[in-house]
Amino acid sequence: MGKRHYHLIGIGGTAMGSLAGLLKAAGHEVTGSDEGVYPPMSTQLQQLGIPYREGYSPANLEPAPDVVVVGNAISRGNPELEAVLNRKLLYTSAAQTIKEEFIRGRHCVAIAGTHGKTTTTSILAWVLETAGLNPCFLIGGVAENFGTSFRLTDSKYFVIEADEYDTAYFDKGPKMWHYLPDTAVVNNIEFDHADIYRDEEAYRFAFARFINLVPQNGTLVAGWDSPIVRELSGRSPAPVEGFAYDATPQTDTGAQPRWTAGVVEFHADGMRFPALHDGIHWGDVETPLAGAFNVRNCLAAIAAAVSVGAGRDGILEGLRSFRSVRRRMEVRGEVGGVTVIDDFAHHPTAVRETIAAVRQRYPDRRLVAVFEPRSYTAQRRESQDAYEQALAAADEVVIAGLFHPERYTQQSALDPHELVSAWQRAGKRAAYIPAPDDIVTDLAPRLGPGDVVLIMSNGGFGGIHEKLLASLRRSG
Repeated sequence: MGKRHYHLIGIGGTAMGSLAGLLKAAGHEVTGSDEGVYPPMSTQLQQLGIPYREGYSPANLEPAPDVVVVGNAISRGNPELEAVLNRKLLYTSAAQTIKEEFIRGRHCVAIAGTHGKTTTTSILAWVLETAGLNPCFLIGGVAENFGTSFRLTDSKYFVIEADEYDTAYFDKGPKMWHYLPDTAVVNNIEFDHADIYRDEEAYRFAFARFINLVPQNGTLVAGWDSPIVRELSGRSPAPVEGFAYDATPQTDTGAQPRWTAGVVEFHADGMRFPALHDGIHWGDVETPLAGAFNVRNCLAAIAAAVSVGAGRDGILEGLRSFRSVRRRMEVRGEVGGVTVIDDFAHHPTAVRETIAAVRQRYPDRRLVAVFEPRSYTAQRRESQDAYEQALAAADEVVIAGLFHPERYTQQSALDPHELVSAWQRAGKRAAYIPAPDDIVTDLAPRLGPGDVVLIMSNGGFGGIHEKLLASLRRSG
């Protein structure tokens, strides 16, 4: 396929900006448009020399591009999209472009699941790098070892985070259906994205079809600690490499996981454990990561890497030297003995596991959890009991306001007042403070040496991390 002019509507998103970088690296001309593009994506686009225009307009389509890529946040009524349709310009989705430009002809390693996709994808890309396989990759976050969310090489391996969110306004199927997985990782399945999927059955079906895309000569790496994954993996046309935290027998299936961890030792600088394959010692893992969920993420990466022929020494070195992903238990700063951590956790399970991991990393320190219910699922009443239990594991809880309260009724919305009352009845300090600036004003004067503040949101949260650190510096 010759060089083309690609124009990306919605170029400022992480996935679209990363695709723009891949297309530029492949030698294509790339332009784009968006509203309110901010760092780090605005900086990345400038560094890559990719021009984009602020705001949407038919004028952005002059001269006419060869292909218009429509971001999944773009909907009918957008003036630029309407011009594309009126003029019958060739348009497609980001996922379809990735498939045809970068995946077809390569061995695709696609990482899916409700939790852990970004971290596992980043681990796997780095492990394949240290094993000498020089992989291409596309990740939904900045992998610290590479300093970027994408890379194009001449390798036959393409590692990609396979998102179950919808593809575009004209393609409501999940992005992961486009990725032609040769090696598919499914970490876990737990109902999410209630704005996209009508119920758990529809959500399960998305993953069942993803699993059904793996060819017979491929590999399915399946998270055995997830009952739904165990069930669906039984229908896989490809060989299955199950992984689990340990080898505890499961009552719902006769099959056992092939990859497990021995005794896990958690310490201040990370964790270590023996990785077992079919019960036989495979290698000793040391990693700066923390938490039981990251034991599973490491096992998934090991199983996938072994399936494509990566060497044991390279895999173990990758795990030892892995530097995490931005916004995954990322320490944003420490002032006066107060540690401020940023994490993307938003699903109740992710919140629970992240708090547990911070407890392991910082034992005997007071933990303050600050949570913004921002995703569609997080703001619904059905999740309220799960959040009450998950956040109760912190010493103090601050819950912020709903992101778009007008989308919900009193019956359908999560009720922060009820949550706070439940925590207070249990003897825990808790508060509902809707605005980020007010959270900083309330919290900063009460923090002292040894405190750990874990801020969880899947959005920008009003820049609360830097505001809190700045306030602590002023008061110090």
